[in-house]
Amino acid sequence: MSTNQHQDFDYGQLSSLASAIQKETGVAREVAGAVLNGYVNSDQFPTAAKYAPRLLTNQFGNQIYDQIKTELEECQSFTFAVAFITDAMLSNLKPIFLRLANHGVQGRLLTSTYLCFNSPKVFHELLKIPNLEVRLADVDGFHQKGYIYEKEGYQTIIIGSANLTEKALMKNQNYEWSLQISSLDNGEIVHQVSENVETEWRAAQALTEGWIELYASKYAEAKPALQQIHSGHVIVDRPGKQTIKPNQMQRDALGQIQNLRNHGADRGLVVSATGTGKTYLAAFDVQNYRPKRMLFIAHREQILNKSRQSFQRILGGPDQDFGLFTGNHHETDAKYVFATNQTLAKEANLKQFKPDQFDYILIDEVHHVGASTYQRILDYFKPQFFLGMTATPERNDDFNVFELFHYQIAYEIRLQDALLEGMLCPFHYVGVHDFEFKNDADNEVINQYNAALAKNKSANDLEQRALSLLSSQERVKYILQATDYYGYSGDVLHGLVFCSNRQEAKEIAAKFTQQGHPAKALTGEDSQTIREAVVAELEAGKIDYIVTVDIFNEGIDIPCVNQVVFLRNTNSSIIYTQQLGRGLRKASNKDYVEIIDFIGNYQNNYLIPIALTGDNSASKDNARGTINTEPTIGLSTIAFDEVAKEKIYESLRQVKLDEMRRLKGIYQNIKQRVGRIPRLEDF
Repeated sequence: MSTNQHQDFDYGQLSSLASAIQKETGVAREVAGAVLNGYVNSDQFPTAAKYAPRLLTNQFGNQIYDQIKTELEECQSFTFAVAFITDAMLSNLKPIFLRLANHGVQGRLLTSTYLCFNSPKVFHELLKIPNLEVRLADVDGFHQKGYIYEKEGYQTIIIGSANLTEKALMKNQNYEWSLQISSLDNGEIVHQVSENVETEWRAAQALTEGWIELYASKYAEAKPALQQIHSGHVIVDRPGKQTIKPNQMQRDALGQIQNLRNHGADRGLVVSATGTGKTYLAAFDVQNYRPKRMLFIAHREQILNKSRQSFQRILGGPDQDFGLFTGNHHETDAKYVFATNQTLAKEANLKQFKPDQFDYILIDEVHHVGASTYQRILDYFKPQFFLGMTATPERNDDFNVFELFHYQIAYEIRLQDALLEGMLCPFHYVGVHDFEFKNDADNEVINQYNAALAKNKSANDLEQRALSLLSSQERVKYILQATDYYGYSGDVLHGLVFCSNRQEAKEIAAKFTQQGHPAKALTGEDSQTIREAVVAELEAGKIDYIVTVDIFNEGIDIPCVNQVVFLRNTNSSIIYTQQLGRGLRKASNKDYVEIIDFIGNYQNNYLIPIALTGDNSASKDNARGTINTEPTIGLSTIAFDEVAKEKIYESLRQVKLDEMRRLKGIYQNIKQRVGRIPRLEDF
């Protein structure tokens, strides 16, 4: 409209129209008012934001995914017409689709094989969704991106540039434009959109397993070229050694560690979430420092073996420069010695080195340093610089890790920050209610058993009966149905299951294997050799699952893990985060890790929202907010089924997050961190 036309516009007619709208009721009144608000004058015609036209962009907290979710939760039915779909985005929406199915809400999805973008796996996963009918458009160059929601008396439509992918709907680096509008059922825009969609829907063919088999052959032929197109460049193999350079986190940390040294510090602590590259960071710092000799200490030989390999990649040099000092190896003359604390702490072994033998000492998983073996080592050696690394410096014992490092934290990045920075593989968490038996007496046995475990009490009189129920065919079938529905990233399952009891782990592994999912149990009874062999089987795809108790909380690196299953009570948010972190390392053919948490009638369920978000505010409202809003953390998502939500609400109702015992623990953690009586600003 030109300026003159705008001046000649008859606002009197609009006022009459506005008056007529005021006589309408309910949705008709709100939607009509929204038209005037969005397309004429928002100041003159204020309206409810719910119905007003909106531009969705992924910028400034305006995540398109959030609106897609909101509209799904409120609709009576829905139709998506999208060209591109990723497995990761489908995984995010599966919990919502299942909730809708439980309420009888049906949906349709119209897609295509345009550019062979959609993988055969995506089509297999679509067939798992019980309330979704899927068809393949018979249109050349199908590139639609529309989301249509049927409401009571009106429709909401989102049309724009966003496909059903995590980058398009969630990533703020993607500058997407999608317009959301609402219209009454007899609105002209509804007729136009419906006519277009229905025409293409009638001409489309139904998605079937047979169709997917035929498509898979075509997709396999096109895949090499597709990888180049989708990555935006052609990958060329270059001869020679691969150069590893510090990432942004490592560059920042290296600068801060050096800054400590420049100010005369002889030690520093790095607090960094599992999977963020602490070992490479340490190797880069050793490269910068150029020590004559270095000592690397850890509590497991498996950590040493992988750390030695990482250091050699960064530092270079002959194999004999990198030696092990463990129960089986005493390579004392190496320039870089990698030692277990148990072996090194023996007096005869310590005496093989001079106190000033190493000018740089590094301790991995330094939160274990309160142990007597570490104390003997630290009392003996006198390095020029001492670096400690951990993801969890907070301790339940009286040892103060912060004090050991003179309260000098060189760098700190926690789990949630690392996820926001894209340093870790995103997780898709879904809390589902655990299996409930038809017999109330059986459920009561399970409840009493879990209650005893939560209080660290003996449950011998209940144990055998409870374990037989926990590993019963009924429960195992229920677990596998859920793990199959929610799935995993990539083409091969690499699963890790956490149980609460050794016998349960062995029984679950046996039952999984019987049901066609080869699994092996690992417990503290198994030697390091057995553990490494079983991990190798998981990595090679020879087994689908490792079922374990607490031995994989830390100190284990299995990047391929793409599904983590919790079949245990949550007694500690620290341990919960450690176990969740087993799947957060990035790996090829892995876009996310699926976290499936089976939530029973546990007293400590309130810890789940706290652990997932890292919120230590002792606020029940914050915890409830996590359950209600199911927030995203970067590209990571959180979801609960309705029964699981109620179980966590019940736990929150019974616990006092601000009781003196808990507040005292928070106070003590801050006091340890700052080394004095805390002030308000410290919190």
